[in-house]
Amino acid sequence: MFQSLRESLYAIVKDAGAAILEIYQNPDFFDVDYKSDKSPLTAADKAANDIIIKGLSNLPDKIPIISEESKLLPYQDREHYHYCWLVDPLDGTKEFIKRNDEFTVNIALIKDGNPVLGIIYVPVGGACYFAYKGGGAFRIDGTEDIRLKCDDFIINEHGLRVLCSRSHLSEATQEYLNQLTEPKLVPQGSSLKFTVIAEGKGDVYPRIGPTMEWDTAAAHIILQEAGGNIVEFATGQPLRYNKPSLLNPDFIAFGNGQI
Repeated sequence: MFQSLRESLYAIVKDAGAAILEIYQNPDFFDVDYKSDKSPLTAADKAANDIIIKGLSNLPDKIPIISEESKLLPYQDREHYHYCWLVDPLDGTKEFIKRNDEFTVNIALIKDGNPVLGIIYVPVGGACYFAYKGGGAFRIDGTEDIRLKCDDFIINEHGLRVLCSRSHLSEATQEYLNQLTEPKLVPQGSSLKFTVIAEGKGDVYPRIGPTMEWDTAAAHIILQEAGGNIVEFATGQPLRYNKPSLLNPDFIAFGNGQI
């Protein structure tokens, strides 16, 4: 089932990425609205969301869709989902507005609270990352698939490569960094922080601060299939999805090592 979805999902995210780029390259793209939580919303978010919702709705299996830019159903409806799609049509809207190219399209398939398939597409440059449970993680590079493998690390080693957000670095995160041995900070926007780890170019990404499920779901399965994981900062348990609240707890993402 999962492998057969690859080409359909790849086409959907490419179309969404093209719509994002059309707006990104338009000088009028600075038309920015703000949602109730004061997070930015652009025409690109809306255009990508429309394309993804239509594309997923046209797939043979009619799976419910949870998207950042669509109306959220109450949990009493969602709690019965065996499968559901979890979508961030434009992850890194702040990076989009800053024009630093570090934004992505994220789609994940959730089964009973766990990610089982994920695809991350980078509109600028066209890189695409894909994984499904038991099938490995890959970067789709033209006609070639490049297998992803997290690098090995030891948490107390000197110069640990620590991914950090270009838009968020909380005081609590800095306190965590202070416990490490001269870590090397690797600033990166959006879900690209996770793909850097999946490609073996980074070690850990601590996020002590608010994120939503659609920010991590696709990256979660890609990291797992590459040999890493994303776990709750407080408990060490893997993140869960389609919860009553879609707000993630503080977490840490990491490659092949112990935290």
